[in-house]
Amino acid sequence: MNRRTLLGAALAGAVVTPVLGAATARAADPGPSVTVTGTTTLDTQALFFVSYNGLVNNNSFQKNAMLTYKGYQYAVWYTADRNAVVGRRVFGSNTWSTVKVGHTLKTDDSHNVISMGISKVDGRLHLNMDSHSDGFTYVKSVAGLMDNPGGLSWTTSRFGAPQSTLDGLALTSQFTYPQFVSTPEGKLQLSYRVAISGNGRNAIAEYDGTSWTNLGEWSSSTGTYTSEHGSSTARNMYLHGIDYDANGRLHSFFTWREQNGAVMCNSGGITNHDTGYVYSDDRGRTWRNNAGAVVGTTGSSDKVAVTDSGLVIDSLNPDHSLMNQESQWTDSAGRPHAIISYVPGRFGQCTTNYVTDRTNNGRAFHVRKNASGAWQKTEIPVPLNSSQRTKLFLDKYDNAYALFPFLRIAAASAASGYTDWTMLYDGVGAGLNAFGEVVFDESRIGADHFLSVMYQEKSSGTTPSALRSINFSLPA
Repeated sequence: MNRRTLLGAALAGAVVTPVLGAATARAADPGPSVTVTGTTTLDTQALFFVSYNGLVNNNSFQKNAMLTYKGYQYAVWYTADRNAVVGRRVFGSNTWSTVKVGHTLKTDDSHNVISMGISKVDGRLHLNMDSHSDGFTYVKSVAGLMDNPGGLSWTTSRFGAPQSTLDGLALTSQFTYPQFVSTPEGKLQLSYRVAISGNGRNAIAEYDGTSWTNLGEWSSSTGTYTSEHGSSTARNMYLHGIDYDANGRLHSFFTWREQNGAVMCNSGGITNHDTGYVYSDDRGRTWRNNAGAVVGTTGSSDKVAVTDSGLVIDSLNPDHSLMNQESQWTDSAGRPHAIISYVPGRFGQCTTNYVTDRTNNGRAFHVRKNASGAWQKTEIPVPLNSSQRTKLFLDKYDNAYALFPFLRIAAASAASGYTDWTMLYDGVGAGLNAFGEVVFDESRIGADHFLSVMYQEKSSGTTPSALRSINFSLPA
């Protein structure tokens, strides 16, 4: 596992003609659609400040800022006075009830998001928050709170005291990007990064209903990457997500970010390169490349590394301002899909300011594994008009939807082989005044065919602004 192979190099910069095969959509299946069914206000005065071009209440890597479970929808955010709160509402109600969980945001850093997860084995809600390459704050509810929401009062007393460990399990002093994911058995896993940007490793901890266990790190920061401009010997793997499909396979798309700017054509760019993919069939203990070969074992010295073969499914050098931490999904057949975005070569072969260049010329691409097992990439013909990230999901008919910054929604049908991308909703034209990235309730997509999007209105400086959600019905 010491040879870097670029699978799918021919995909770079190309739009690939779809290959339809088994398990594709039937012609009679409905195409994609969104219909606004209503809006709610979570907080008229939510905390607002811009950091790293984003907001702490709406950040792409936030998993989950909203979720639905057993008839109630939950959301997390920071109020104007910096208090971390959890809100809930009965499904269909416009009234959110909130509780403070005993923590206040320590710094104006948009990485310090609040992420939620549910351990189904004991019905607890878990929160991890306020961490960017330092310590974290962890809060969990009493057992059974999520299983009996109508019978248990929604009060601060239902949550334990904030902790700097996972019930005594200390993970790392440099912790970032908490992402909770439920295993098929109902356990809860926590994905996180150890160390810092450009020199960090991904790791997983697991809660079994009784205690937390640190499974360990699974990606490596070492090895040499060489571009046409120079070399780098340190990096980190930025995840587009970490998600189980209906069959229990754990999927993760990623991009590498190099520590050494010598790999770029210009210092104003960003050192992200290549889109990679790995999966695990044993709950994140071992990781396999696209060909099925083991390329890393969690908690061992053999981690997934930039020098491993078969990782790259779409090759791209660091000169195009490829974005990290975009989005992924799996379709009904368990095939992985992702959204990536960068400045295509037709706009030049060297970005010199990644914010300006992505805003002016950036494009998003839909990358997927088709029924024949080949990787395909289709450019979505919608200008980004932003340096920020785009989200992806698929409906029950495997139609694909892209949620662009400012709450613009484009979609493509499975029946077309995802070639008919078109705009369905324009939050700018609708006057939502949404600031940049948005987040959505992943659990509602499959449960009741609704799209719930949380967004914060644009403000200035540190003036608080409204935090809202808007709901759309999807093809049922």
